[in-house]
Amino acid sequence: MDAVLENIINKNPNEEEFQQTLKETYHILEKVLDKNPRYRNTKIFERMAEPERVISFRITWLDDEDEVQVNRGYRVQMNSAIGPYKGGLRFHPSVNSSILKFLAFEQIFKNALTGLPLGAAKGGADFNPKGKSDREIMDFCQSFIRELYRHIGSRVDIPAGDIGVGQREIGYMFGAYKKLKNEFSGSLTGKGTNWGGSLVRTEATGYGLIYFAENMLNQQSQEIKGKKCLISGAGNVAQHAIEKIIDQNGKPLTISDSSGFIYDEEGIDYEKLEVIKNIKNKKRGRIKEYKEHFPHAHYQEIDAGNDNNPLWDIKADCAFPCATQNEVRQQDAQNLVNNGVKLIAEGANMPLTAEASEIIQDSQMLYAPGKASNAGGVAISGLEMTQNHMGVYWNKNQIKGRLQQIMKDIHNDCLNTAKQYGYENNYTYGATIAGFNKVADAMISEGII
Repeated sequence: MDAVLENIINKNPNEEEFQQTLKETYHILEKVLDKNPRYRNTKIFERMAEPERVISFRITWLDDEDEVQVNRGYRVQMNSAIGPYKGGLRFHPSVNSSILKFLAFEQIFKNALTGLPLGAAKGGADFNPKGKSDREIMDFCQSFIRELYRHIGSRVDIPAGDIGVGQREIGYMFGAYKKLKNEFSGSLTGKGTNWGGSLVRTEATGYGLIYFAENMLNQQSQEIKGKKCLISGAGNVAQHAIEKIIDQNGKPLTISDSSGFIYDEEGIDYEKLEVIKNIKNKKRGRIKEYKEHFPHAHYQEIDAGNDNNPLWDIKADCAFPCATQNEVRQQDAQNLVNNGVKLIAEGANMPLTAEASEIIQDSQMLYAPGKASNAGGVAISGLEMTQNHMGVYWNKNQIKGRLQQIMKDIHNDCLNTAKQYGYENNYTYGATIAGFNKVADAMISEGII
């Protein structure tokens, strides 16, 4: 291991997810660092890998039985070289400093690629919203923001939603923030459209993912139309990726949650998607309920102890992992290659393990990393910030048009940068280098701070 990387890894012991993204990124950037001595001399990578600030705090709240509950909250403010901190809040039992630092580090590159003036952050809490009442959710969110409000603001740090944090949670936090600060400002994004939110924000990551994939396929004189597609996850990203695939006349075959997955050989259409949205968004149920409505579909439980997920062993043309980090493992990647999948685009952040990523990149498959292909969400968050600052409201067609253009620009930036450095058609290298160069140059311009 390079001495620079080894030193950073040693500074962050037992943080597997953060170490994974650091290793993968440094491997990609070695050639760039060697070609630009000023990046080495000013220790840009070392500085970029060290959060500007990590905030950890206690959250106490009362459940419906009036029992006191205690959780831990975080905000990792990673980099503000090109704009105020921007990144989601995740409420999930798995949340820890390693996961949030990995997400915040990836956010540096993703936000830079959008072309918007956005720094990078990530936050959340080890709180599980599943099974909680609305009152419990509200009490937790209000307690969470009572601690976090000191460190955020419309020109400082603008959180958004992520896993476990949707419009309901953003609403409770925004209401508490407004009362604490005595101001109505764009301090959080993902708000309701009738109180400062942007149209298309909910759909943005899933739509953007498919826009990006369509650009990749167009580059090969192909299109989504007629393609069989595997999708994991059942949240906003997966649902709206499926919606856009249907719009483009593709054929979504799967959807999953933490318990198992549905395989519908006939394909998921608009009617079936509405059933999925009702199950997951309104009833907050499990995806296996899909089979109650469509008995022909196949449901299979997922065994977390297995080294592979059979969802990724279904014959298809395209794969869109939209669930969580490291969900596609080594054997899964090999199955995708063996089954002749032509494209994989990440809807989640780092959904491939290091071993899986290596297999995919050694194959002939088109591969889009999440820092490029799932940037649609933060792009529309940035546009929501702009609307809040300006006091204007853009219609759905305006927002969709801007999202399509942003994803096309990211796609072209990835390709052009990869070609410039001798990595023809390598989106992973292109995305990482393009994002890095923009932020690195800003950090150098701003001096050693």
